[in-house]
Amino acid sequence: MAIADSALDREALAYARGLLRAPQPRENLWAVLGAALLCAAAAMAFAVAMVMAPPAVTSHLALEPEPAAPATAASDKVQGAERSAP
Repeated sequence: MAIADSALDREALAYARGLLRAPQPRENLWAVLGAALLCAAAAMAFAVAMVMAPPAVTSHLALEPEPAAPATAASDKVQGAERSAP
C-alpha cells in the first residue's frame, strides 16, 4: 500500500505553529550599553587623574656634576689680560 499524500500543506502548518508559539523574550541592550558607558567614563577619569596628578617622586634627585669644559687658548689669554690689567 502506497503512502497517501496529505491534503494539508506542511509549510502552512509549520507557519501556523510558529505563530501559535509563545513569543521569545527580547534581550535588553540598555544594560549592556550602560555598562560600556560606565567603563568608558571610568577609563577617562583614570586617564585625567593620571595626567593631572603630581609626580610620585617627592624627594630631590641628585644631579650628576657637569664635566668641566676644557679651557681654550684664546679664552686663557683674555682672562690673563683681564687679571693683569689694574
